[in-house]
Amino acid sequence: MGRVEDFLQQRKEKSRLRVLRPASFRREGRIHFKDGELFDFCSNDYLGLAGHPRLAEAAQKATEKLGAGSSASRLLSGDLEIHHQLEDKTARLKGKESAVIFNSGYQANVGIISCLCRASDAVFSDRLNHASIVDGIRLSGAKLFRFHHNDVEHLESLLEEKSGSFNETFIITETVFSMDGDIAKLGRMVELKERFGCKMIVDEAHATGIFGKDGSGMVSQEGLTDRIDFIMGTFSKALGSFGAYVACSERMAEFLINSCRSFIYSTALPPAVVAANLAALELLEAEPFRRKVLLENAEYFRGELGKKAFDFKGSSQIVPLIVGDDEKAVKLSAALQDKGYWCLPIRPPTVPEGRSRLRFSVTYDHSREVLRDLVELIHNSWEDICNE
Repeated sequence: MGRVEDFLQQRKEKSRLRVLRPASFRREGRIHFKDGELFDFCSNDYLGLAGHPRLAEAAQKATEKLGAGSSASRLLSGDLEIHHQLEDKTARLKGKESAVIFNSGYQANVGIISCLCRASDAVFSDRLNHASIVDGIRLSGAKLFRFHHNDVEHLESLLEEKSGSFNETFIITETVFSMDGDIAKLGRMVELKERFGCKMIVDEAHATGIFGKDGSGMVSQEGLTDRIDFIMGTFSKALGSFGAYVACSERMAEFLINSCRSFIYSTALPPAVVAANLAALELLEAEPFRRKVLLENAEYFRGELGKKAFDFKGSSQIVPLIVGDDEKAVKLSAALQDKGYWCLPIRPPTVPEGRSRLRFSVTYDHSREVLRDLVELIHNSWEDICNE
């Protein structure tokens, strides 16, 4: 137990020992915690669909008809017609021939990357890509080259120097980055992908449902659907439910179904979850105003922070306020929580040393009044902390 004790002790000494904080429930942009109600700025429920009655109704009907669980992997008896309906609808949304659904975003990235890449291959990955991408690359055994965040010139130089030494090469990036909230330079990356003969995998977890025609994502918004090989995303963020997908060619979908271990050896998603996902995709078409309001809310929030001269990042619904110092990030988070705003600090190792932050997830349910009051509270609380 020496390793465990050493790890926990080091985390305690640096005040970085994370703990779980069970909420009683969440609803309409608010979280109920310890008998109090707070505005929730840690949720990925960007469009406010998690509590939508149509998702709950679809899940209930599917459970009554098909049971609580799928009871087997999809290559055995767990494959239901409803799974194929979701894959077909997802493929149409993403503009691809086929889609394969997974049980989570982590399982999707780890499984897809470790299935496609081999030890004789090289992967060129953005330095700020999600941990699931990094873990998938490590599991694959492929040679990893990390380019500076969103730096296509550095990516180009790495490709020129390294790509010719490997069997296959892959470029992997998120489209909307989860910790910085900025957007990948997809057009330039696709040009490099084609110039150097690479395959390209993108993670649309934080873009699906928000950007692009009908909420199809950033790849669609930039008109690059046919030029990107694999488009991964989740149902667990803007779509308000659970699970993940990869959209690709029919041939590659067939390959993944037969080779991807995280797909083959997992019990299929429960019918209730699949039905809720289908309902969420229908709501993207039926209620497009949610995307519009969300993006307007995020733009307003960034504008108000800018008026106070704060150091913030992002050009999406994710707005990280860079604090720098760990202790000050914790104090600012606590001050906001005392006033009814739930935004937890993000600290190393999730972000680099000296880049601790409060990561605000703006949603459809956050009114302009709530956002304006939050910015004023941040300003006053930060002045108090700096003057201590």
